[in-house]
Amino acid sequence: MPTYTDITYHIVFGTKHRVRVLHKSRRNDLFQFITGILTNHRCQLYRIGGVEDHLHILTSLHPSLALADLIKTIKTAASDWIKGHGVFPAFNYWQEGYGAFTTNLQGRPPLIAYIQNQEEHHRIRTFTDELHDMVKAHGLKWHPDHLP
Repeated sequence: MPTYTDITYHIVFGTKHRVRVLHKSRRNDLFQFITGILTNHRCQLYRIGGVEDHLHILTSLHPSLALADLIKTIKTAASDWIKGHGVFPAFNYWQEGYGAFTTNLQGRPPLIAYIQNQEEHHRIRTFTDELHDMVKAHGLKWHPDHLP
């Protein structure tokens, strides 16, 4: 019998101390780089986006992958690429943790639109406020003391 899965995650992570270094002029290059990582790991990317201090990735996870391993791979490879190519000169590191929230088929279209409109959305809301709302919406406990 074949394996059937639909393991879709909305992944969110930011720059260390939420430093605003992911400048718009090169952000699409970063998105393309991360898209390549996901493709190489047999993930289905639905949308990637973000602003100066954080990224959103909506992707289905291949059943052979562990989420933590994939995120570690993305962060490590993207950091090496950013630093190796001088893409964002002031970039140092990604934050230590991440948010990863599951969704279903019906939840994808609104999340795709949400990720697509990040710049507009963050004219009035901070990344911390956004992450807090996501954590609460998924019934998880918020730990503000873990944010630098």
